[in-house]
Amino acid sequence: MANLTEPSSSTSFASSYLSNGSSVYHASIAAAAPSPPAPPAAQERGTNLEVLSLSKLSSNLERLLLDTEFDCTDAEIMVEGSPVGIHRCILAARSRFFRDLFAQEGGGRGGRQEGKPRYDMEKLVPGGRVGREAFMVFLSYLYTGKLKPAPQDVSICVDRFCVHDACRPAIGFAVELMYASSVFQIAELVSLLQRRLLNFVEKAMVEDVIPILQVASHSNLNQLLSNCVQRVARSDLDDIALEKELPQDVADEVRTLRRKSQPKESNGTVDPMHDKRIKRIHRALDIDDVELVKLLLSESGVTLDDAYALHYAAAYCDSKVVSELLDLGSANVNLKNDRGYTPLHVAAMRREPAVIVSLLTKSASVLETTADGHNAVRICRRLTRAKDYLTRTEQCQETNKNKVCIDILEREIRTNQMIGEDSVTSPLLADDLHMKLLYLENRVAFARLFFPAEAKVAMEIAHADTTSEFTGLSSSKSASNLRDVDLNETPVVQNKRLRSRVDALSKTVELGRRYFPHCSQVLDKFLEDDLPDLFYLQKGTPDEQKIKKVRFCELKEDVRKAFSKDKAGNLFSGLSPSSSSSSPKGDAKHHKPVRN
Repeated sequence: MANLTEPSSSTSFASSYLSNGSSVYHASIAAAAPSPPAPPAAQERGTNLEVLSLSKLSSNLERLLLDTEFDCTDAEIMVEGSPVGIHRCILAARSRFFRDLFAQEGGGRGGRQEGKPRYDMEKLVPGGRVGREAFMVFLSYLYTGKLKPAPQDVSICVDRFCVHDACRPAIGFAVELMYASSVFQIAELVSLLQRRLLNFVEKAMVEDVIPILQVASHSNLNQLLSNCVQRVARSDLDDIALEKELPQDVADEVRTLRRKSQPKESNGTVDPMHDKRIKRIHRALDIDDVELVKLLLSESGVTLDDAYALHYAAAYCDSKVVSELLDLGSANVNLKNDRGYTPLHVAAMRREPAVIVSLLTKSASVLETTADGHNAVRICRRLTRAKDYLTRTEQCQETNKNKVCIDILEREIRTNQMIGEDSVTSPLLADDLHMKLLYLENRVAFARLFFPAEAKVAMEIAHADTTSEFTGLSSSKSASNLRDVDLNETPVVQNKRLRSRVDALSKTVELGRRYFPHCSQVLDKFLEDDLPDLFYLQKGTPDEQKIKKVRFCELKEDVRKAFSKDKAGNLFSGLSPSSSSSSPKGDAKHHKPVRN
């Protein structure tokens, strides 16, 4: 998100403090005899001194907010389950909302914890729509009069192709700030954020305009609301989404604008009875009654595909309903609706892991793309904040759903065979092929390190040793390797060559899973935890090198135990005449896995 600053904010804020001085001070000013105007140089010195004084006041107040050694806060607000300390005198001076709230303290909206009043963001803002990071930026503005830039980890997505000028996290952070500014009645910040949100409206995907529209409606921001309504009316967002996601009056206004813009000759083309039957199916799905859906299908002649029932269930129903619909076996799991979305695209937008898994188990294609070239993984990545994806999950802590969805979809891309010899022609699908190749090359490389003899036999059986190793895009594009590039190789020929390598490596991995299940589990965990960096033991600080060596020793022991289990079960009988070393050799400094 861009740096939102208001140069005059600190001056206006600090001036409000100066204007609240003692009555004695004001009386002395009023009684003073008028003095002759000061020379220009003196005026300039006075202005500079005032600016310096206001700047110092701003920084001192900010220190109150950030100082963890000396806590002089006198109340707390619970945000996302953890307390944020506040100074009621400052909030009351800056916001009429907080002044009224603190005046009625003890009326049930605040509780007491260790002597401090405690308030809950869930009760202060409808639905608790202000996250911790947004609230801290908002507090900083109240204390200093300056609006800080948004923290990157909550205002950018994890799609590497996104420029982050209008993705969902960028919009979401601005929307959270707007809720805080509107509810807590900070008019100048509302005006500033409204201009920022207006810039998003035309850039963003229509689904991402809906949160802007909702906050505009809640905050009575007429200009912003009007722009959002017009943007939605021009889009291909369907009536079901309008009904489900927009306030009723706003949805009616969108429909009115659409009717006015439609040619007269197009009126009456929709069959009212057919539309009514589809709505009945959707209502049955709303109450999770798949048996009723079956009855309606048999009586009406409408099919699940006619009603886009799978799309509807993937967007709005419980995962159990999606699974039951799929079990009927009559829905096309890769059907595209009028907007060009498959049920998996819709599920990726919802970011519900159970729904995604249900679709994938029924052969939903993870490589299908929308009209603008986005597959399910990219849709999910554009909706996911960097914080939610990159933050490590602590023990006994629930993993973020967005991260789980991305991991499921990316694993599906890596492990499933590509469909069609010449199907990988677009840059997006080619990128998926390269990603799968890099994963397989890394996996087989580490298998050869851990179990050299067994891996060699598996590669020979799979004929992987007869295909050319894939070393990544960077090496093929670099000038130093230009002599190795066949300039006459067409994209189709290149795809066939890469696919043959994928097939051979996939078969190698399958053999490993069959004959060495315990060792394969160690490899799975090794790669999922991003541990290949352990093999660069001489890199990093001395402390990092020590940690790597300890973890490397633990890994050697894990491999030894896994190999012993597989050997004891005679699972590898017939694959290898003799077992190889059951642990990584030496300090592994010569190992060169494929790197992205």
